[in-house]
Amino acid sequence: MKIYLNGEIVAEDEAKVSVYDHGFLYGDGVYETMRVYDGVVFKINEHIKRLRRSLGMIRLNIPLSDSSLYEAIHDTLNANAATEAVVRLTVSRGTGPIGLSMSLCREPTIVIIARPFTPYPEDYYTKGIKLITAKITRTSPDALNPMIKSLNFLNNIFAKAMADDCAAHEALMLNSRGHLAECSVSNIFFAKDSALYTPSLKCGILDGVMRAQVLELACETGLNVVEGEFFPATLYRADEVFVTNSTMEAMPVTAVDAVQYPVGQATLRLRQAFSRYREQYLKYRQ
Repeated sequence: MKIYLNGEIVAEDEAKVSVYDHGFLYGDGVYETMRVYDGVVFKINEHIKRLRRSLGMIRLNIPLSDSSLYEAIHDTLNANAATEAVVRLTVSRGTGPIGLSMSLCREPTIVIIARPFTPYPEDYYTKGIKLITAKITRTSPDALNPMIKSLNFLNNIFAKAMADDCAAHEALMLNSRGHLAECSVSNIFFAKDSALYTPSLKCGILDGVMRAQVLELACETGLNVVEGEFFPATLYRADEVFVTNSTMEAMPVTAVDAVQYPVGQATLRLRQAFSRYREQYLKYRQ
């Protein structure tokens, strides 16, 4: 595998980052994960826009324009002959002396990894996946703004570990007020009586790129969309549940804790709508 590292495409075993890199020392940095279909990076503009926002919010400038970032991503894909892939773009504060001051690092570290996409098992989509509600709450927006897609991921890692301990696929996290927030690596939706519900941004969640796409498609397919603050009891009364991210797309959920759900019609309709949208997106960008 070939890796983009600070302006160069290098072999994987040569892609080394200093032990003094503040991304390694402190989790000081941001990242984006992008899905690649048939050589096309899906929603690349939205991902780069969100990356820029995260960078601005942590006061980190990088010496690359948007067009240079696009070129670097495609150079990495081409170097790996990757057409069905997942791109991970990581930016850290860079290398500097031990200490918390942002001024200690002179140049950011920029890494792009393009790995082959491994499809999820088909029965995840036909039979659904299991979620548990994590005992750990989502990091409060008063502590760290959730709009920053941060390298500091311990909160999510502990939630996912709780899911693994229960033989579940994903962990649902609540916020400090007890409202639904998001899962360890995905956003959550649920349907009830022909309406689609999802936690609003004020619940302390990241505005997922796939989340935004699903909301748009839901409106186009005639679903009444409600973004709000919901307690788990509301979710338990739902007709159906699904989760979204850039690699899962829209994945049905058939259990949250002890409550069972079918793979419902709203989920199926939105998956079909997304497939049509994706085909059109790829058609005009190839």
